[in-house]
Amino acid sequence: MKKYLFFYIITSLFLFANTTSPPKSKGLKADLVTVVKSQRKMYLSCKGKILKKYDIALGGNPVGHKRVRGDQKTPEGKYKLDYFKPNSSFYKALHISYPNRKDHQHARKLGKSPGGSIMIHGQPNNREIKKSFFQRYNDWTAGCIALENDEMDEVLHLVNVGTPIHIKP
Repeated sequence: MKKYLFFYIITSLFLFANTTSPPKSKGLKADLVTVVKSQRKMYLSCKGKILKKYDIALGGNPVGHKRVRGDQKTPEGKYKLDYFKPNSSFYKALHISYPNRKDHQHARKLGKSPGGSIMIHGQPNNREIKKSFFQRYNDWTAGCIALENDEMDEVLHLVNVGTPIHIKP
């Protein structure tokens, strides 16, 4: 009787082991990244369905669209994630295609540079810098979008270079 009961339990575990959790989608990639600055949220979506949601930090002066270098604003509008930067001052980064032609024109009218090097990135690589100014829920970047390092790894797994990013107020 004990052998039969043991066999039944083991067989049941084996037969139903794969039915307890949903299968993971392999190769599923986001086709859009959306940032809602006022919510401090970033969403990865595919075909209109949200895959992941992240809490983010923005530029130190986040309200309004980035106009010129040094204004500490995170841009607003439609851009692309145009290249991956594995080596930077921050843990991995995806470059945002700011400034576009309209951004250049506006800054030129003001006689200034529009700035650039706006990215989605992880935490500062320099531990002393990280200790001195980083706080998870405060806006601390120079205009970028910041995540935790493990979240940045996840984003890089789900987002390809060339993916559109919409940054909303």
